[in-house]
Amino acid sequence: MPEIRVIDPLRPDPDVIRHAGGMLRSGSVVCFPTSGLYGLGAVWNDEAAVRRIYAIKGRDRSKPILILVRNRSDISDLVTEIPDAAIRLMDRFWPGRLTLVFAAASSVPEILTAGSGKIGIRLPAHRVAQALIEETGAPITGTSANVSGEAGCSSIAELAAEVRTSVDLVLDAGALAGGSGSTVVDVTTDPVRVLRWGAVSMGEFQEVVERWQGL
Repeated sequence: MPEIRVIDPLRPDPDVIRHAGGMLRSGSVVCFPTSGLYGLGAVWNDEAAVRRIYAIKGRDRSKPILILVRNRSDISDLVTEIPDAAIRLMDRFWPGRLTLVFAAASSVPEILTAGSGKIGIRLPAHRVAQALIEETGAPITGTSANVSGEAGCSSIAELAAEVRTSVDLVLDAGALAGGSGSTVVDVTTDPVRVLRWGAVSMGEFQEVVERWQGL
């Protein structure tokens, strides 16, 4: 069974965060709050740990896994270009509800891109997630903590048994807001393309796009 640590969602205990960050750096998989749902974290370039996440979720290896960053400056080492459209979307929706898909830099492991040459990136809004990435000192994966094809989990009690028993550490921040996952937008195309509707609604998104197209 995994280690479970209860953590305050607003004032994360630094000792718990240090412990979790150390586990990530040593190759562990950690379940943690990402926003409205819990996610599975591994250091972005730890291919063995990322493979474990695919196995835990039963996720098809043809489907990429997104990563979470601590700030915008982290992105430049992960992508080949940051288009103007991406900057406008980050200005409006980050941190939080939007995952942007960029052309991946050569340093990004193929296991994350699933051979697509693209990488999904999000700046999380949850304070535990922010503190965890900062402590780890590197981007981490942020895929939902569920069996592939099943609903995401807004509380630890909702975790599927195969997920709960397979991770190394659970950071229990209590009940999260729930709802859908992030909206996913591919910014490698012009115009940008929505791959999945989620926490950012169609109305919100179109309002931003119409505003910049009117400039």
